[in-house]
Amino acid sequence: MARNRRTRAAAEPVTAEVTGGRAELRPDRDRPRGWTLLIDGAPQSFVDLDDPAYLDFAYQRRLGHVADLAGPAGKPLRVLHLGGGALTLARYVAATRPRSTQQVVEIDAPLVQFVREQLPLDSGARIKVRGGDARAGLAKVPDGWADLIIADVFGGARTPAHLTSTEFVTEAARALAPGGWYAANLADGPPLAFVRAQIATVGAVFGELCLTAAPPVLRGKRFGNAVLLAADGALPVAELTRRAATDPESGRVEHGRALRDFAGGAAPVTDATAVASPAPPPGTFD
Repeated sequence: MARNRRTRAAAEPVTAEVTGGRAELRPDRDRPRGWTLLIDGAPQSFVDLDDPAYLDFAYQRRLGHVADLAGPAGKPLRVLHLGGGALTLARYVAATRPRSTQQVVEIDAPLVQFVREQLPLDSGARIKVRGGDARAGLAKVPDGWADLIIADVFGGARTPAHLTSTEFVTEAARALAPGGWYAANLADGPPLAFVRAQIATVGAVFGELCLTAAPPVLRGKRFGNAVLLAADGALPVAELTRRAATDPESGRVEHGRALRDFAGGAAPVTDATAVASPAPPPGTFD
């Protein structure tokens, strides 16, 4: 324990200027090798170098549930991550599904360099990080390559408009293997117009959908994250519901008619009508 206390005392925040703004890695008080990545003061992700299977942020835990259920336990997967951040989910898959093959597309090259220098990847992790725009990187993925695509792309705390359209989701469907899943991290607040439009957009491409978020977010009481999961086949809604309900920040899963009712007749978004996700209101991350 004395060594851990010294590690915490010695750890100091590390900062760098990256394309997206000022990146900061802030040490965790309770985990000796735990770090939170912030961009311009907005928390992006958390990494524990001693325990890459630990997911601290609620939305990342929900994406972790998706990765856990995307195939038989422990079976290697081919995963495409659109958006890299601190590579938290890629590290998680590498730890929980050894021998998985993963590609990460991240537009902010200085951020990738900063993260890899300060939070190095395990030497055995089969993670390839590519620089560039997420949609351009997706276009280079062979047909049917991915078992799971995770879209978690933010610029200035907003998802860029060109990553919210039916054309983009159709390209993701092209890159999925038969039975593959598409998962998107969405951020929105009342009246949840962006999330409702994304349900309609993704539903125009995939036959099965479910949405997971904290109840106050789903009720439009506060700004927050929601994870939208889509596939052409059946989804493990019951198990996702059980896992979400037992998370430290309890979540709810909407599916089927309840999800259609929640979408409220929103129209699918196209490249011609797409807009970026809303910016978080002032004070969200204070």
